[in-house]
Amino acid sequence: MTTSTRWTTGWNIARAVAAVSIIVAVVAQLVSSVAGAIDKGRDVVTTVANFFSFFTILSNVSASIVLLLLAVRFLRRRSLDVDPPALATVLAWVSTYMIVTGIVYNLLLRGLPLQPETVGWSNEIMHVWGPLFLLLDVLLGSGRRRLPWTAALGAAIFPVVWIVYTLVRAPLITNPTTGAPFWYPYPFLNPNEGGGWGSVVVYIVVIAVVIVGLAYGVVAIGRVRGRRAI
Repeated sequence: MTTSTRWTTGWNIARAVAAVSIIVAVVAQLVSSVAGAIDKGRDVVTTVANFFSFFTILSNVSASIVLLLLAVRFLRRRSLDVDPPALATVLAWVSTYMIVTGIVYNLLLRGLPLQPETVGWSNEIMHVWGPLFLLLDVLLGSGRRRLPWTAALGAAIFPVVWIVYTLVRAPLITNPTTGAPFWYPYPFLNPNEGGGWGSVVVYIVVIAVVIVGLAYGVVAIGRVRGRRAI
């Protein structure tokens, strides 16, 4: 076994371990949230829907799926070929989302008090260790394909859809914790707090710029590290 093969094998095993760790963290937090809802007599369906409305949860779930697909593909084929175009593109996107999750949480949300149902170790995996692994995957991961620059623009599609979904849904949901006639997954998206819609728009623009900028950075690193399929 060559050094390159050993490195690729080891990295894909690490991808599988990271993916499983993220999935376990998500499931643990979901179980705790549902248990807390049942214990306090809250609507379980709303609690589950709210759980899967967090950008953190969606980015972690999507990242774990992509990492598992890449790991299983390599371990079945043992091929040193570059990642398939579709998987390579989605990997660049989920890497961007996870890095953004880590940045936003640790800059804007780290100091906020945690809910009683929050599982501490799960929270750290989803907001710190998972994003760090995806960052390392961008810098060190094997099988990188040189993607076109347009792939970076595609990374904006999901966040835009998520923001529209969030802002449309939020006023239609009663907050299961406070009873307020709205529910926003993150305080900086709530126009009823702080600076109102002006503040929300500023945050959305800044986060959109950060996402697209990071996506271009991820693609740029991939173009330097990666290679074209033969």
